[in-house]
Amino acid sequence: MSINALDTFTTDLFEKLFTVKNDAAPSDEARQTIAELFRQAEAETLTGPIVALFAALEKFHDDRGWTPEQLGMTRDGLAALAVKHEQIDEHRVTVGGRVGKALAIVDAAQERVAEYLDRHPREAPSGIEVWDRMLENQARIKKVLGMSEDDWNSYSGQLRHAIESVETLSKVIDLPAKAVQDVLRVTKTYRMRLTPYYASLILPGQVNDPVLLQSVPTGEMIDNAGVEIPPVAADHSPARLIDQFYPRVVTIKATNMCAMYCTHCLRIAHIGAKDRLYGKEAYGEALQYIRANPEIRDVLVTGGDSLVLPNSMLKWLLGELDAIDHVRMKRLGTRIPVTTPQRIDDELLDILEASSDRKPLRVVTQINTAQEITPVSKAAFQAISKRVAAVMNQAVLLKGINDSSVKMWKLCETIQEAYVRPYYVFNCSYRNPQFMHLRVPVAVGQGIIESMYGNISGDAIPRYIATAGGKIPLHRTNVLEHAQGHVKMQKPWSGEQVMYPDPDPQEYARRDFGFAKYEK
Repeated sequence: MSINALDTFTTDLFEKLFTVKNDAAPSDEARQTIAELFRQAEAETLTGPIVALFAALEKFHDDRGWTPEQLGMTRDGLAALAVKHEQIDEHRVTVGGRVGKALAIVDAAQERVAEYLDRHPREAPSGIEVWDRMLENQARIKKVLGMSEDDWNSYSGQLRHAIESVETLSKVIDLPAKAVQDVLRVTKTYRMRLTPYYASLILPGQVNDPVLLQSVPTGEMIDNAGVEIPPVAADHSPARLIDQFYPRVVTIKATNMCAMYCTHCLRIAHIGAKDRLYGKEAYGEALQYIRANPEIRDVLVTGGDSLVLPNSMLKWLLGELDAIDHVRMKRLGTRIPVTTPQRIDDELLDILEASSDRKPLRVVTQINTAQEITPVSKAAFQAISKRVAAVMNQAVLLKGINDSSVKMWKLCETIQEAYVRPYYVFNCSYRNPQFMHLRVPVAVGQGIIESMYGNISGDAIPRYIATAGGKIPLHRTNVLEHAQGHVKMQKPWSGEQVMYPDPDPQEYARRDFGFAKYEK
């Protein structure tokens, strides 16, 4: 078999392998290894043995400088195997392409993720991976709070035993005395509430546990003095309970209640001292605004937390939106599946499914650390995903919680496995000085998001967003320059620069293409 019959990749591989780099004779063991691989490659009608032979030849050449001839192989014999490989492969992939190119690309990719795979079990474990420790927490918390199994496994029981005082918090979580004093200072101004379930996700012994940071206020919330920018309601609320930034999308802030109050909440100063259910008169004004503006097609119901609404109220509100012809899509904003997954019962799921059958309903959640995904919350998301059009996550980039590639990669991969699509990563809001200590520089966030490309699944990579009178994308550009009909681009995962042919703008602007060129 002539070497000239082979493709460029394979001839390049042959040229490399048959270049003498070492005149010393190979060991008998090396020759025997190659002879056995050659025998298997000839005997079997599979591509694997042929690849194994050529890979071994390449390794011997790279490591010891030996050519195939020195190892007992001939050009014609190897060329015949190369042709055999191409004939066997369904897509006519050649052995040169596979060994000379593809395997090298795979090796380089594996090197890029090796550090992540080594570090993430220690630095960013999911709640599933540390579930045994959380079960120990649950047993302890049940005892401290006097909760029965029925209490623990019910939504009403979780709310009834919610941790709202520093005294109860100190019994459940081991905090330094100074931290307790800081919590006392903060809770004179801002609300604190953890469900017992969410408190059980806090792992003892970690100074800045990512669940602890999100749920227990620290002194910075008072010490970060400054003038708060007016809340969103002050400058983007054209009607009662309505926020609107965009012509075709509105938000209904349907409640001020949450099962758990987050330390980074955008509306932290405006939740109010007491939980409130709004009357239908208030909802009626919001619905009337939507009815009167036919350009609106997408409505987000949030709060607070939309799933804190009683089932009857949620069913009515979704029904009212479904009855508005120009409303085509709905969303529910909620943290309930990670803070109190006991809320996700059959009655609620039936309501969601019925509404989604009428018009697509998406559930938009916020998961900020893989530690929030436990067997219980994963089951809740799986159940929801079977009943609605989509379940999407809007994480917030937070210092100490998810501000590294290891933590963010793990978060996105974990929620994807939990039936949730990573959708947005928000840069933590500048509007509230209370949580300035949790903010992360935009450049850090850009580096984290860019590091995902080429390393994790494409649909596990969220969009990086800043909110400043609307959502502004923050991704870096990988287009370096335009020149001579090409775009110079950079691969974010390796820094390699490549040239990409680009259509000529004048040619693109021509109208006489396709069937239009036949018009008289």
